[in-house]
Amino acid sequence: MGYTSSQKGHRSRLRQRFVRSGFTGFLEHEIVELFLTLCIPMKDVKVQAKALLEKFGSIRGIFDAEISELSSIKGMGNVAPIALKIIKGLWELYLQESIDPNTCILNNYERLENFWRLRLGGLKNEVFEVAFLNTQLELLKDGVVRLEEGVVDRTNVYPRKIMESALHHHASAFIIAHNHPSGSVVPSNNDCILTKRIEKAGESLEICLIDHIIISHRETFSFRKEKLIKPINSTW
Repeated sequence: MGYTSSQKGHRSRLRQRFVRSGFTGFLEHEIVELFLTLCIPMKDVKVQAKALLEKFGSIRGIFDAEISELSSIKGMGNVAPIALKIIKGLWELYLQESIDPNTCILNNYERLENFWRLRLGGLKNEVFEVAFLNTQLELLKDGVVRLEEGVVDRTNVYPRKIMESALHHHASAFIIAHNHPSGSVVPSNNDCILTKRIEKAGESLEICLIDHIIISHRETFSFRKEKLIKPINSTW
């Protein structure tokens, strides 16, 4: 079956809608379809768009998929899977450049979520990081330290190691964060015990634990937001 004028018109209408109002009013499969029109010429790509969403569950799932997984969808060709990874890479660079480490202030939940989602949200293995801050909650120079990186669902982190690094950075406060590649951000019993140990270690040195953030590819959990660590004297 050839490429019809109706299909060509559909592509044009999708692009015109985007130019007028961005993705407002788009269905999820239409967003994927619009992207595919840039990579797969002269072909109706609605089937591929819906197949991608069915297999990977969401737009984020599509962008996080491996090239080999994307290529397994019938009709995707060789260019579209690579183009998806290029766009994801460009977006990550854009976000990285928007976070200036010299002026980065981590003083509210939205900033914390964006900061850690960018760093940890797409990782396949569990990683534990610490951000060291000054009294204004500004990120210190070279202030993010990756303490542990291991296999999925296994991280071994020690409060002593965090405190030694905090003293080295002359930090007044710190934030701990790790990811749950499984997708659930519900803290484990070990997560809660470890958080309390780290909080207590910080208190002994008068270095404040601001929050413990758990990140997955879709969700975020904040120990402070859930009132699982002690309140601090700030406008947080």
